[in-house]
Amino acid sequence: MKVLILPDATLAADRVAGILAHTLAQDSGTVLGLATGETMRPVYARLVALYRSGLADFAGATSFNLDEYVGVAPDHPASFATFMRQALFDHVNLPNARAHLPRGDAPDPVAEAARYEAAIAAAGGIELQLLGIGQNGHIALNEPTSSLGSRTRVKTLTETTRLANTRAFSPQPVPRHAITMGIATILETRGCVLLATGASKATAVARMIEGPLGADCPATALQMHRAVSVVLDEDAARDLKLRNYYETVHPSGGEARLD
Repeated sequence: MKVLILPDATLAADRVAGILAHTLAQDSGTVLGLATGETMRPVYARLVALYRSGLADFAGATSFNLDEYVGVAPDHPASFATFMRQALFDHVNLPNARAHLPRGDAPDPVAEAARYEAAIAAAGGIELQLLGIGQNGHIALNEPTSSLGSRTRVKTLTETTRLANTRAFSPQPVPRHAITMGIATILETRGCVLLATGASKATAVARMIEGPLGADCPATALQMHRAVSVVLDEDAARDLKLRNYYETVHPSGGEARLD
């Protein structure tokens, strides 16, 4: 696991956008896994800027988002589909037909989850998965106690997660369930980059990187992934016990040097 610590949230987001743009440059037909949430807005803003500057090209790419609320249509203002259109899809040349999210309004959410899992496999799997982390250690919407062997499925949301999304749905209640990629699905991606910024994420970040593997903090499963880069700002890194080592290996959040 690479731990890359940047001075502030803006530089951390720029670092993540650069990793995604590099992946696109290496393989124009790559399959990206994408995430939503306020932490991701500056990442997508930077990717849009890179696209407009001719430094990122999505024309041949395919994307799969991590999750969507059950019972929420793609045009709902609080849907993750709307978030992605506003933050990224409407501003770059990723073809609409290759920008995938689970259908939250599918008549059979369980069948939709299975279809989505199969679609990821049919696309050849995900080359690089973008992730955030919840304050309770969730990745995607795999809440604590999620099976580390789970696949895309319907998951019940914790009250903490629902409360964090109240403003988006107000005055309507936040849905109680979501379709989410499972932890095993995420672990099968060929690479992951996780962005965490702000002091509110520091406890979960330290548990994910340095704590024991456990379903009480689903993000610890990333310790078993073959290629994970965790990108942090100073605040999110504040509880790391081995911080000096991480900064020795990756000074200023850069790549490791072997000289």
